[in-house]
Amino acid sequence: MPLSDLIILDMSRVLAGPYCTQLFADLGATVWKLEPPQGDETRGWGPPFLAGESAYYLSVNKGKESFSVNLKDSRGQDLIKKLAQKADVLVENFKVGNLARYGLDYSSLKQHSPGLVYCSITGFGQTGPRAKEAGYDAAMQGMTGLMSMTGEAEGEPVKVGVAVIDVLTGLHATVAILAALHERQRTGKGKHLDISLFEVGLASLVNQVQTTLITGQSPARLGSAHPQLVPYQAFRAKDDYFVLAVGNDRQFAQLCQVIHEEHLAEDKRFMSNKARVENRQELIAHLSDIFEKRNKESWLTELIQAGVPAMPVNTLVEALQDPQTEARDLIQTYSHPKAGEIATLKSPIGHMPIKAPPLLGQHSRSILKILNLSDSYLDELEQSGVIICSSES
Repeated sequence: MPLSDLIILDMSRVLAGPYCTQLFADLGATVWKLEPPQGDETRGWGPPFLAGESAYYLSVNKGKESFSVNLKDSRGQDLIKKLAQKADVLVENFKVGNLARYGLDYSSLKQHSPGLVYCSITGFGQTGPRAKEAGYDAAMQGMTGLMSMTGEAEGEPVKVGVAVIDVLTGLHATVAILAALHERQRTGKGKHLDISLFEVGLASLVNQVQTTLITGQSPARLGSAHPQLVPYQAFRAKDDYFVLAVGNDRQFAQLCQVIHEEHLAEDKRFMSNKARVENRQELIAHLSDIFEKRNKESWLTELIQAGVPAMPVNTLVEALQDPQTEARDLIQTYSHPKAGEIATLKSPIGHMPIKAPPLLGQHSRSILKILNLSDSYLDELEQSGVIICSSES
């Protein structure tokens, strides 16, 4: 496996950090997931639950090893310091300054682990007037302007249906970590990576943020439409919605042939994308009237045959039942110690056999054994509540 020689000490919770470390697990790395005695918060985020485990937790913790340590106890802090010396990467999403209280900040750990790549994921980064504030995806969708441009033109601001800034932050953190590991091969030195949801959220607005920097004007809500391409949005057919994604003038001409309105492609108001954007309302109103006369599947068949990008607006159930999903073997199963066989999505980048997300403290003893601790000392730590061990371990 590409990353089978790496050990990741995962001190993150909820989504951005666990999504990052899930990618490392997908690629073969050993991921030690540190959890507080009460567990990662998402274990309780539901319903739905399956044998006591939430769907949320199950979605981003496959293939990891869970150990539970009380960081408020100095013995617990000492355990983490020693494990950090065994790890290649540490990922954490504590509030800025919190880990310094335990001697687990980068400045403290690098003294004994100079090669450690230490990735901090926070709401706003390690510096600035908002550094101490917590970061949650929904709040960040509002803070970065994403929510202001999402939704129908005359409607209220709308959150994207998943925690997209968290996911993108996890991806950015993964790329940054891999780059730091590559640099370490040359220098032998680790580094501290400062990744924030706020910065990732802004950067992920790509063309919208660049347009705002050029014009000084914030983008308006356009529903499913595109600010710089027309027609590029959802349309209602007689029975249901579908998405049309015309990306150039050739595709627009092909669309006009399908709808038997060839003259539109020669109309000065519509013959270029620039003109279509400027005359958006007139064109969209005309196309909407046409598309409502026939069923969705009828339009999709002709549009796709003509080379015009068009897709149904699926529910998630429909997407999971699409023949492409089956052809790519995207839905797989794994065996969970409590819930039995569970269906899950295959990683789009990983090749590892899928392993169940760990129970709380399932691997506490096996991970801490790496530190050559005796069974009697581990028993003492467990009895005093410094570590939590699952009965399934």
